[in-house]
Amino acid sequence: MRVSSMQTVNNYQRQLNEAYERQTKLMEQTDGNSLHRPSDDAVNYSKYLRYDVNLAENEQYKTNTNTAVSWIKTSDSAMVNIVDIFKTFKGKTDAAANDTNNVSDWEAISKEMLAEIQEAVSDANIQNGDRYVFAGQSDTTRPFIISSNLQTRGLPKTLSDQQVNFFSGTAITRTVDGKSVNTVTNISQMLRLKGSDGNEYYMNTQSGKVYTAEFVEKGFQDRVTSGQDRVADADAAGEVKTAFMTGDDSDFKISKYFNSKGTFVAAYDQDGDGLIESGESKPSFSVNVKGSDGSTKAVTMTFSTINQYVVTYRGDDKYISMTKKNGPQDQTSDTVNATGQDMFGTDIFDNADSGNYTSGCASLNNLLAVQAEVKACNIDFIGNDGLTLADGAHATAVTAETKLGARQQAYTAAQTMLDTQNTTITQDVTNVSATDVAKLSTDLMAANTLYQMSLAVGGRILPQSLADYLS
Repeated sequence: MRVSSMQTVNNYQRQLNEAYERQTKLMEQTDGNSLHRPSDDAVNYSKYLRYDVNLAENEQYKTNTNTAVSWIKTSDSAMVNIVDIFKTFKGKTDAAANDTNNVSDWEAISKEMLAEIQEAVSDANIQNGDRYVFAGQSDTTRPFIISSNLQTRGLPKTLSDQQVNFFSGTAITRTVDGKSVNTVTNISQMLRLKGSDGNEYYMNTQSGKVYTAEFVEKGFQDRVTSGQDRVADADAAGEVKTAFMTGDDSDFKISKYFNSKGTFVAAYDQDGDGLIESGESKPSFSVNVKGSDGSTKAVTMTFSTINQYVVTYRGDDKYISMTKKNGPQDQTSDTVNATGQDMFGTDIFDNADSGNYTSGCASLNNLLAVQAEVKACNIDFIGNDGLTLADGAHATAVTAETKLGARQQAYTAAQTMLDTQNTTITQDVTNVSATDVAKLSTDLMAANTLYQMSLAVGGRILPQSLADYLS
């Protein structure tokens, strides 16, 4: 009798507890979520975890794209202004090339040019929040600084398209890591030199060939007319060994004399003010120059220079990426910034062959050279190199702006895609985890009713005390 009663009691308690547990689980779902533990529904719970991860990734990518679009819009607005400034600068350079100008005209144009470059520098220092957008990864540092005083800078010869085609493309053998490598020259600028014989020379810093200024400016055209499409060895007036060809740093190399901004290195600018003054001698070297009679004579060469304002770039050439999708990083589409090199290109003082690091401000310094020559009323320079430099600076800025615009479109398209994906993933999460309210209400009412009925029945049929067993 007692064993039978104990079994009945235990069975009843177990079933009552199970009914209570079912009711409790149903009550949990009143928060709108049908999944609180894997045992609720193992298949749907695994889907829920996967969708939840996807949703978190999607939210992070949305944050990235929103930040990226803000960054690129800030950059693009500055680049639009810089492109407009450079376009205006081109027009002023063209106006300055008119030989009907008088000294006061050139002075006025020079002042306007300087103001425009200062405005471009200000635009290039634009910030997004507290971060400088054109400083690379050094985005807490103001990237562009224009000097308050004039500095002595090397004055290169910038080649026209016709000159580039004629003086580039010659085959040479250069030394790389002790090995001979066949390559061809590809130049857009030469170094201007002054000879002790009173003549002006231009040097191809890759091949080491030295040409008379007259040949580079006009004489080569006679060769082109006669059918010669490429410069020949015999056209050179002299030659020096270059580190570009020999790999030996003891030979001629831009970085031995100039830093990446084109000003002289410390060995020649002893007081460090950037201006070569009395007591500070310009570097020189000797070149055996070929005369018209075939004889050669040693000519001491010094660098042609100009005193101008100089811009310094304090950022770096590293990119900031804000990924917008799974998979490998794509620098072309995932980067949000443009560096100084992207905006202002390189020149003979900071290109890959110079031995210097990229300056990040080549176009700005070249335009400041044009401004200085306009102030000096040097119409020959303005009408040739000046127009070429102004056009090149504008073209480089337009290219940088176009790339920023393309990236902005990519991020804007990604925003739309991510919004769509967010809606889809959210629906997937809802489908596997959301509570069916109507079904829950019915099930909960049934479970509660059964539970209450079980309590009522148990109270009537179960023995209430020991006296019940004995009666």
